[in-house]
Amino acid sequence: MDTWQAINSIRVVRTFADRPLAAAQLEHIVNAGRRAASSRNEQLWAFVVVQDRDRLRDLAGVGQYAGHLAGAAAGIALVTPNPSRDRHGLSLMWDLGRASQNMVLAAWELGIGSVPATVFDDDLTDRLLGLPAGQHCEFILSFGYPADPSVLTAPNRPGGRHPLSAVVHAEHW
Repeated sequence: MDTWQAINSIRVVRTFADRPLAAAQLEHIVNAGRRAASSRNEQLWAFVVVQDRDRLRDLAGVGQYAGHLAGAAAGIALVTPNPSRDRHGLSLMWDLGRASQNMVLAAWELGIGSVPATVFDDDLTDRLLGLPAGQHCEFILSFGYPADPSVLTAPNRPGGRHPLSAVVHAEHW
């Protein structure tokens, strides 16, 4: 799959087949995150990979829309030093976005779906992931084979995205 095909065809997958990911596939996905560029090349992220079914079910309780973690083959928690509101903190969020998109696209290439979960219960997340003091998890990505494999080849929905002319302005607004 070429890059544009992956970008243009990717779908959010919230329901997963009861099928584990191969260790090599999971390593490929995490390595794609590690390979992302980062601000000042600091690479301040860490990734906690969770495959234990009970722990994934518990992690489904970290946010209102995190239920998909319970059925995922793997969850990858994106961990950074405690966030700050300065430009450095914004750089961390930018870096996590780049790392997570790398992982999502690498998974899609392998026929593996994904969806992000936003963490709302920090205490539960810290406890379940065993995060040391000074570390924070804002997002957890679910990964797994889609329960409905047809999602992998589904055509784009008409009107699913704003047209390019509606979002691009040349030289000024």
